[in-house]
Amino acid sequence: MAFQPLQHEYLVMPPVTRVYTSACVITTAAVQLEIITPFQLYYNPDLIFRHFQVWRLITNFLFFGPVGFNFLFNMVFLYRYCRMLEEGSFRGRTADFVFMFLFGGLLMSLCGLCVNLVFLGQAFTIMLVYVWSRRNPYVRMNFFGLLNFQAPFLPWVLMGFSLLLGNSVIVDLLGIAVGHVYYFLEDVFPTQPGGTRLLKTPHLLHLLFDPPEEEPDYTPLPEDAPGGYRWGGGGAAAQRPPPAGAPNGGGRPGDGEENGGA
Repeated sequence: MAFQPLQHEYLVMPPVTRVYTSACVITTAAVQLEIITPFQLYYNPDLIFRHFQVWRLITNFLFFGPVGFNFLFNMVFLYRYCRMLEEGSFRGRTADFVFMFLFGGLLMSLCGLCVNLVFLGQAFTIMLVYVWSRRNPYVRMNFFGLLNFQAPFLPWVLMGFSLLLGNSVIVDLLGIAVGHVYYFLEDVFPTQPGGTRLLKTPHLLHLLFDPPEEEPDYTPLPEDAPGGYRWGGGGAAAQRPPPAGAPNGGGRPGDGEENGGA
């Protein structure tokens, strides 16, 4: 069935990418079906802090406008670069990836007070693109078969394309600025003389999103070891190899001999 490949592709998506893209699609579908309206989603500090409509801090990142070219364009780039980041430089570091989301969202929300933006999802997508492009500087890109360039130029190409479509470049500039702040604090400043890592993922996020690490010196009990407990074989003592050079008693001929080089 045609649905099965899509289902498989959805299930193999890394968790943060799957949750965020699903939330964006569901939010847009709810608006299209007139279950909710954009007026219930947009970023409004007055409604957030005076009327305690705190959900707007999240929902303004989930709506990319009605279904159309702009929505599909943003969804493709969001899915592609969010997934490549999570499977690339953030592989095995889900807590750090979530912390990047929180840091970027908080900084954009603060900047949104100054630039009077009501939906920040597109700027967030540009931030993801920027971070990926700076961490993959030697990747060659092709934009609609028209332009060939190195990956670090991709955010600027997208800004130029947005300008050609008649959109405001403030959104793209905000995403680039926030992405650069994160990239500088995370990748550049710690490597400078006297630099240190300022962005440290809270321990709570590690507990929530990262699997617990096994103790490097942990030795499993005999019954937990591969093959199970050797009943009648003396337990763990029976599985312990004889000391080097000790005589081999009762074994097969040659079991106690050393392998010589030839």
